Amino acid sequence: MKPKLMATLRRKVGAMIGGVVGGFDGGLSKRRLKTFAASRAHVNTLIQAAGADMTARARYLIRNNGYAANAVESWAGNAVGTGIKPSSGIADAVLKDRVQRLWLRWTDESDAEGLTDFYGQQRRAARELFIAGEVFFRIRPRRPEDGLTVPLQLQMLPAEMLPLNHNQLLENGHRIRQGIEFDRIGRRVAYHFLRRHPGDITDPGLAGETVRVPAESVLHIVDPVDAGQLRGVSRFSPALVKLFLLDQYDDAELDRKKVAAMFVGFVRRPERELDNTADRDDQGEPLLPLEPGQLQMLDDGEDITFSAPADVGGNYESFQYRTLLQVAAALGLPYANLTADMLKANYSNTRAALLEFRRRIESFQHSVIVYQMCRAVWARWMDMAVLSGQLALPDYEQRRADYLDCNWLPPRWDWVDPLKDIRAETLAIQSGFKSRTQAIGERGFDAAMVDAEIASDRDREARLGLAFTRGVPPATPLH
Repeated sequence: MKPKLMATLRRKVGAMIGGVVGGFDGGLSKRRLKTFAASRAHVNTLIQAAGADMTARARYLIRNNGYAANAVESWAGNAVGTGIKPSSGIADAVLKDRVQRLWLRWTDESDAEGLTDFYGQQRRAARELFIAGEVFFRIRPRRPEDGLTVPLQLQMLPAEMLPLNHNQLLENGHRIRQGIEFDRIGRRVAYHFLRRHPGDITDPGLAGETVRVPAESVLHIVDPVDAGQLRGVSRFSPALVKLFLLDQYDDAELDRKKVAAMFVGFVRRPERELDNTADRDDQGEPLLPLEPGQLQMLDDGEDITFSAPADVGGNYESFQYRTLLQVAAALGLPYANLTADMLKANYSNTRAALLEFRRRIESFQHSVIVYQMCRAVWARWMDMAVLSGQLALPDYEQRRADYLDCNWLPPRWDWVDPLKDIRAETLAIQSGFKSRTQAIGERGFDAAMVDAEIASDRDREARLGLAFTRGVPPATPLH
């Protein structure tokens, strides 16, 4: 081979080798990454294999671990609070008021189980999304004789009611994937729910039976993490191992402390003086439980000794803190929200943590709770209210989109120093950087309703001769 050709070949081979050696370390099988074997399976495959176990373990931790229980309550409380409430966009003030009042009466009747109102169902949905990664609501039309304000209710179904392993090709060309039926072009047309919860032994019969429910009667609330994902993943999934092992470590440390607190001595005593009523082992020797301050009787020839359990040292708290920080990061919660530990908190770091956390919460509120649940329920409720004659909306079929226009208002955030925030907000309104309508909406209220209440209050004050002003007693008669 000619020298020039050899040189060219060497350069090409060298470039190829250099590109591999100097490429992405994370994609190479070097010594440090030999045991790093990541699955190439799609998220749906992984969820079918491990989803049920992760959800079961998450529920176990919530029932038995204080940090897990506090985490889910913190998430639900911040995501929903007292409820994400609608403000109809109908321009006619009288008609809007009629719609809002009818909705408010119906919210107390929305739960098919009769355990809470619609805003309580929002909170339960937020809890289930955190625990299982998804939740289902079956829309239940009711009869006029049922006596509801609007003949409609919502039945909550946990993730376990839709079997993950139900995959089937139907004769009509439809496919069932993880319990969800799709048509030929990939649209969801039905859900195949179990008639009974697979883990509920108190409901006799119907075990393993499924029922096909049309997709238009089901709300599937899910926060997917990957493209093409069908079912939800528990938010506990990256924290399950650490939470469980930390809980075991805490239990072991608690038992160690309990044993260490039992200052026990062992005393030699003649056999004839032993208590014959004491519990004895297989050889007839007495068995006495360890108790604080106890002196354990032994046989002749044995001396007295005292227990001296080893101490864990000064690393326990720092180890706990660092581990819980990792758990908090995995769950997407501030450390204080997970642990209720405010020892290291001050105004600055608390505000910084809350700002980041609330950005996440606002994203979750609008992209999941509002988009998937609130808007769908509002549309179905409006349709049913018109069909049942509870609402008379002119040209509803032609103007349906206009009538469905609605703003959903989450509860306002409470700040560490509300006085500073109110002053800043007042200055922003006075400077023209924001409107009162925007400011009131950010606090979770409808501006039109607030203005109507203020006007009503002022009329009543004037009628009763009251004056509410700054620097005077709350109620001063006018002269």
